[in-house]
Amino acid sequence: MSDQVIIFDTTLRDGEQALPASLNVREKLQIALMLERLGVDVIEAGFPVSSPGDFESVKLIAQEIKNARVCGLSRALEKDIDACGQALSVADAFRIHTFIATSDIHVGTKLRKSQDEVVEMAVKAIKHARKYTDDVEFSCEDAGRTHIDYLCRMVESAINAGATTVNIPDTVGYTIPSEFGGIIQNLYNRVPNIDKAVISVHCHNDLGLAVANSLAAVEHGARQIECTVNGIGERAGNCSLEEIAMTLQTRYAKLGLDTNIKSQEIHKASKLVSQLCNMPVQMNKAIVGANAFSHSSGIHQDGVLKGENTYEIMTPESVGINKNVLNLTSRSGRHVIKHRLGELGYGTDEYDLDNIYTSFLKLADKKGQVFDYDLEALLFFDQQKHEQAYYKLQYLHATSGQNIIPSATVTVMVGEEEVTEASTGNGPVDAAFNAIIKAIKGHDLDIVDFKLDSKGEGAGALAQVSVIVEYNGRRFNGIGLATDIVEAGVKSLIFVLNNTYLADQIDQQKQVKIAGV
Repeated sequence: MSDQVIIFDTTLRDGEQALPASLNVREKLQIALMLERLGVDVIEAGFPVSSPGDFESVKLIAQEIKNARVCGLSRALEKDIDACGQALSVADAFRIHTFIATSDIHVGTKLRKSQDEVVEMAVKAIKHARKYTDDVEFSCEDAGRTHIDYLCRMVESAINAGATTVNIPDTVGYTIPSEFGGIIQNLYNRVPNIDKAVISVHCHNDLGLAVANSLAAVEHGARQIECTVNGIGERAGNCSLEEIAMTLQTRYAKLGLDTNIKSQEIHKASKLVSQLCNMPVQMNKAIVGANAFSHSSGIHQDGVLKGENTYEIMTPESVGINKNVLNLTSRSGRHVIKHRLGELGYGTDEYDLDNIYTSFLKLADKKGQVFDYDLEALLFFDQQKHEQAYYKLQYLHATSGQNIIPSATVTVMVGEEEVTEASTGNGPVDAAFNAIIKAIKGHDLDIVDFKLDSKGEGAGALAQVSVIVEYNGRRFNGIGLATDIVEAGVKSLIFVLNNTYLADQIDQQKQVKIAGV
């Protein structure tokens, strides 16, 4: 049996469907490209049949990704599988992942079919998917609560039908490690054709055991782990990619199992997913949390100073964490910024130096000193949407104070037209938002959430504002970054307006295609 564990990332599918607002096509591509650099073997890019936007994002990712296998999810239905095949057809090679529930509670309550009918549906779906690709994965949804006899039958039937990977999900995070490892062991002992497919696992974290269950599974023969960056996903989330990858790397002498993950890229991937998905990483999160390599106890600090391995089983550098160095000011030239980004692990193909440098100078003039975390924040935010921005902020002035009615004046580029409007509100941010809505002629949207956070340390930290708006029955997320809270808020609204504009364009293109059929 191979000692290589395949890492199947579902951040863009299982992770994305749990977000308060959907990612747009460009954001999904950004994450996919990062996953490719991270060394992920398979990227589950989405659920193509679910929406025109998801179809287009899966298609774009399949077209752009070259060093990982791109995968699309489908139910055991021909229309779903056809949507996957069509979206993924632009890739040289791809995977279709089809699934059906197998536990008694799902088969009887949700599907309302007999076990024989479910097996027949699974076999039919796999054979249909094989018309598009030789790489077909089949999942037994809620396998953790499926009777072992029926699970063995389903796995054997799936492999006979042509599935090259069979996934055993703990869909509701119900099992414990000894139990889940036993399921995998039983399958290897009882399914006669199991050597003809890769056995995969997809564990949820409802009891906090997703990583432990995945680890137990590979110890008993599974060779693919389905996971997400930062462990995001439905309910309590999924198996955390960074935790399982670093467990296998750190305990290689014990486990003898390896992955293709480039661990030095983990921190960057975590930050990108956290920022774009508007899901902060808890401070005590293993591997990527702010406290993961911090030491407060005097005894611990003394030990680390004498030898890092006294209280650290891995180094911060091994996951791409760099110390924040205070060495950048408005006097720093382009070559210094390029060099510093290189030291932080960013290649010149990942950013536009002119855009970054312009944003850096503006920030340096305001803050005086710029830290590494500031530079990374600029990389993640300020370069976004340059080529696709329909709405652009040109001017902002806001006033507020005691016994003063808050007011704001904004100038916004709406396509090629420059529009200036003023408004009042219950605060300067609200006033600025009202002025922008007037400038774009009353866009029908509802702001359902507004969050303020700081990026950095101290009084000079950058303000990050995240907003979620509801528009045409869908929710969109917008993020803004600035030293000024009002400016950050306005940028977040402009960001989200561009997301809604792009969504409208995709919907219109879809309608044109339908009308042309």
